[in-house]
Amino acid sequence: MSVFLKPNTDGSVFGSVQLGYLVVESQRFADWHRFGADAIGLHVDPLSDDVLRFRIDDRECRFLIQRGPAEDLTAIGWHITDHETFDRIVKRVTERGVPIAEGTPEEAALRGVERLWRFAGPKGILQEIFTTVHKNAKPLHMISSGFVTGGGGMGHVAITSRDPIGIHRYYNAVFDSRLSDFIDENISGLTLKIRFLRVNERHHSVAVANVRGFKLDPIRTRAQHINIQASTLEDMVGAYQRVREHGFSMAWSIGQHTNDRELSFYCVTPSGFELEVGWNPIVITPELEAAWQVATHQGISIWGHKPVDPGIFHKLGQLRQAALNARVPEITVPALSGAAS
Repeated sequence: MSVFLKPNTDGSVFGSVQLGYLVVESQRFADWHRFGADAIGLHVDPLSDDVLRFRIDDRECRFLIQRGPAEDLTAIGWHITDHETFDRIVKRVTERGVPIAEGTPEEAALRGVERLWRFAGPKGILQEIFTTVHKNAKPLHMISSGFVTGGGGMGHVAITSRDPIGIHRYYNAVFDSRLSDFIDENISGLTLKIRFLRVNERHHSVAVANVRGFKLDPIRTRAQHINIQASTLEDMVGAYQRVREHGFSMAWSIGQHTNDRELSFYCVTPSGFELEVGWNPIVITPELEAAWQVATHQGISIWGHKPVDPGIFHKLGQLRQAALNARVPEITVPALSGAAS
């Protein structure tokens, strides 16, 4: 067992938390089916007219698509690897006065988990925690050869925020997250500060971007992007080609990141947020962890990641969205983030 997966004796839960699954609300089931199965290469299980699940390994559920109007990420499922750590997290949340509720047996079954509880999260994304997963012995039917999960979880979630420090405090309070590094980047004339938070050996499970100098959020969706990690370079490049061939929008071409050195591309999901398909990021082993120092990287990429420019109307739409978002307070959880937005 990795030292990161042992129950901690110092009260920290770091290393016992993994990104387990993601829940999306959408009306675009046919597009999601085609996007997930034919373009990205995932295993698809249509459970009903209102529920679609994707698998990428032996777990029953990694993506849960439920029918609804949001067209957005609505919940993040976190696998807590032991019951002792689970109890610590529940105690942290309840002692700070944040309501926490048990999921129904039907909700747990849809997610392929047991001991499911949920509580409020930043930007209105519910945080769901669970301890036990259901394995599925049936063979995977997918184009890709596989995806990397294991002790680092299934990938990461990136969000934009007007309260990045609050979100940083939130995940520190709940999961003892650690700051991996920062990236300063200029995108479409806006200077972004991106912070990367890890909760285990994966370089980051949460990334938070904010526009420096302005309380702006130009993104309609709660999530800016979600990430999964392909097993091979051929799988990543193959997914890139299929996304183009099937007519889905490409946001950023293949490139390599400065901080975690992952090779990846970004495409647009049917619900509007982006999916990053990556390959071979660094793993922060216990040896690296012991010597890790926070750095600020200039630019998001060593090479590549060129924007696939949709034109001036998209840029105008982002400005309009930023103006609309500015009129609505960002959803925060002050009891866990330490400050309101």
